[in-house]
Amino acid sequence: MPDAPPQSDLSGAAPLDVDDMLCFAAYSASLAFNRYYKPMLDRMGLTYPQLLAMSVLWREDGQTVGRLGERLFLESNTVTPLIKRLEAAGLVTRTRDPADERVVRVSLTDAGRVLAQEAACIPDAFHKATGLAPEAMVQLRDGLIDLRNQLRSASA
Repeated sequence: MPDAPPQSDLSGAAPLDVDDMLCFAAYSASLAFNRYYKPMLDRMGLTYPQLLAMSVLWREDGQTVGRLGERLFLESNTVTPLIKRLEAAGLVTRTRDPADERVVRVSLTDAGRVLAQEAACIPDAFHKATGLAPEAMVQLRDGLIDLRNQLRSASA
């Protein structure tokens, strides 16, 4: 009878423990964001990606679908269904740009504008939940933006 292959001990060979991985810290923080936002978003009838799209539109209405995708780092095959769901909910309209009919513009409806007032409480609630000083939040955000930009450049 042939000998069984030796059992390998990979405990020392594992490249990283998840608790040591920056990517896991960012991923698990993202999950925590979503859990925190969920009750508020459920009341507003939005998903987190929809909140992000609405936030862009609340800041600058009449975005093109392409620009909205760029702002959110989403491909058009992701952004289009998201916009269609917002349109079905009566929060936005999509129209062809008269100057170039290949371009679709997304605009807020009155209901979409009203929803901005309901969402206005989110930043303060989030700030209180984190316990972070405003300066610390800005520093953390800026660090994550730098990290994102570096990784995007490295993968280009």
